[in-house]
Amino acid sequence: MAISHPSQAVKKMLDLKGADYERVDVLPLNQRVHLRLAGFRGGTVPALKLDGQRLQGSRAIARALDERWPDPPLFPRDAALRARVEEAERWGERDLQPVPRRLFRYGAGSDPQLRRDVLRRQGFPAPRLLATVALPTIRYYGRTVEADGLRANVQGVRADLRALPGMLDRVDRLLEEGTLSLDPPNAATLQIVVTVRVLETFEDLSAMVRAHACAEPARELFADYPAALPRFLPSEWLEPIRAAARA
Repeated sequence: MAISHPSQAVKKMLDLKGADYERVDVLPLNQRVHLRLAGFRGGTVPALKLDGQRLQGSRAIARALDERWPDPPLFPRDAALRARVEEAERWGERDLQPVPRRLFRYGAGSDPQLRRDVLRRQGFPAPRLLATVALPTIRYYGRTVEADGLRANVQGVRADLRALPGMLDRVDRLLEEGTLSLDPPNAATLQIVVTVRVLETFEDLSAMVRAHACAEPARELFADYPAALPRFLPSEWLEPIRAAARA
């Protein structure tokens, strides 16, 4: 699913490995059905068939790719550094990765114009009609509890916005200390900076993201991200971000 940031991270891993692969696009909101029909147990992307195995999730896929194609490595060979990279990767998946997904699901479920704009930009026919038809499915995904225990509701989104400045500060520190490498990028780098990149595509958040050091490598690694979201968040909800910028 092109708009999925974990899918974009795995695509970058495959490109870095120089692997031959066939990309299959899954229609947003239909991924559960599509993947079950393709023989996968779960209904989430990214999903990969490799040497007869069916793998799902960017962390599992990263390890399988490193085993199949050791160079360039996605995980350092030094045990202490690998432990730091794996800790950062877990944090990136569990805590940072859900943030843009949750913001998008909230906006798509509450703002009809946003739904229409997104469907139109993704090339769907009859976006006005589809925006209405898809609403129950969007709200179903919005009720999903993520790994960090939050949903795409008012409480979850406002918690994300309060936490986001500190999360981006943490990404900056991980880059500065070398846990997130850039040449070549390791698994944690790709897991985390792709989320930074997608956050920058939210017009409500773009200025705040660009003020962080992590924005530049995110743009370099994921230059042509296939998404752009207009403003949809209430102005008063963005006050934690403004306060962090003033501090």
